[in-house]
Amino acid sequence: MTGGNAIRGTRVGSGPTVGESERGEAAPRKRIDYWCANAHHSKPSFALDAEVPEEWDCPRCGLPAGRDEQNPPAAKRNEPYKSHLAYVKERRSDEDGMRILDEALAKLRERKGR
Repeated sequence: MTGGNAIRGTRVGSGPTVGESERGEAAPRKRIDYWCANAHHSKPSFALDAEVPEEWDCPRCGLPAGRDEQNPPAAKRNEPYKSHLAYVKERRSDEDGMRILDEALAKLRERKGR
């Protein structure tokens, strides 16, 4: 006789027969074709009563995919990363920057007693 745990070697949720009888019936599905600009074809499935989107992200390259094979959607343009300084330069002119810098330096000199 072996000692220890009686459920050794089994997983939580597993039973004698794992299948639809245990989980219930699967919802009826439909498969929809999508193509991206790189000519990748994907076929996700949707519930029959679900709203099917016009675009779907391609699982291979991440580009948007459409339902028209001959006219896939164009890739969305990504804006390049901007640093904090780039955003500041958009809001301020060089003259404004020099004025602010001069004010800050004057305050520092005042504190140090120069």
